[in-house]
Amino acid sequence: MERARALVLWQKAEGAVLCAVGIWLFSGAEAVLPLWAAILVFLAPDLSFLAYVAGRRVGAFCYNLVHLYAFGALALAIGHLQDVPLLWELGALWLAHSGVDRMLGYGLKSPQGFEFTHLGRVGRNRDA
Repeated sequence: MERARALVLWQKAEGAVLCAVGIWLFSGAEAVLPLWAAILVFLAPDLSFLAYVAGRRVGAFCYNLVHLYAFGALALAIGHLQDVPLLWELGALWLAHSGVDRMLGYGLKSPQGFEFTHLGRVGRNRDA
């Protein structure tokens, strides 16, 4: 039990670091997006929860796909390598969003339901 708790804390700390790095990278970008648009882009991945309308399995798949660190990192890398500042900013914000979600305990979802994550349960019944 203690080992599992330590692993969850480790992943939350990792999320905090990735969030900070994403924000730092965004702040060093060429400022293509105005601040209001950056905030919307930062929050946009959470719209993937709407896929739960199609069922728990589809919802979990879509939510998890959008919240992978790899996609933010890939967008960031392509933006850097191809000199596309907008893609760089989107990738940095994507990483920051996924990081803050993990930091707060909102892990990758299980087909069991939205509240079941790889970091434990979230929501009102998390202690159940």
